[in-house]
Amino acid sequence: MKKQMVIYGSGRHTVPFLNYIAKATGKEKPNMCFIPTASGEDDQYIASFYEVCSQIDVTPHVLSVWINSYDQKESFEEIISRMDAIIVGGGNTLNMLAIWKAQGIDVALKKAYDNGVVMGGGSAGSLCWFNGGTTDSRPKELSIVGGISFIDKSHCPHYNSETSRRPLYFENIKTGKLSDGYACDDRSAIHFIDGEVHTSVSLNNENHSYYVYLNDGEIVEELIPSTVIS
Repeated sequence: MKKQMVIYGSGRHTVPFLNYIAKATGKEKPNMCFIPTASGEDDQYIASFYEVCSQIDVTPHVLSVWINSYDQKESFEEIISRMDAIIVGGGNTLNMLAIWKAQGIDVALKKAYDNGVVMGGGSAGSLCWFNGGTTDSRPKELSIVGGISFIDKSHCPHYNSETSRRPLYFENIKTGKLSDGYACDDRSAIHFIDGEVHTSVSLNNENHSYYVYLNDGEIVEELIPSTVIS
């Protein structure tokens, strides 16, 4: 069973990226589930997901953590296990991970990932899958947050849209606070299969993805060739 993940720099829903993920499932009309925990289940964000899904051949679902046992009779694991693709939204990474851990959602996602459910997302929805990265989830300044390490590398989203991200990512790798890892511009994505880069896709020629690592004490930013999709 292939373990697949498609991550991109921005948490915004786009037809090309969600359609790419849908096709990666290999299903004719896959069940695609949006998990908007990081945004506090923002109504407009959820509406945007449904609007994008209406343009592609999927059956959309949304997983809410704001539930009670009187109204919801399925466990989170049961819901997640029925899906073909999981899309995690942007927002506060730290708060999202704390809720997931308290509810056992992180464990359910790992089981699904190991069983071939395609994982994806941008911003907090990309950062969460890695061993760590920088986040705006705390007051005052960007700080480091640990992820759930489905891929044991670091990650940096918003690589081209937030000017502080790139230099801080370099510094944290150089000082050993973060491991080597992958960075994505807002409109670029990386498709991993079994933890290794399969390909990169972008929405235009100005957005790219990179592998960033330390070599003889110096940062190397290696461009991952990408294909433009629409």
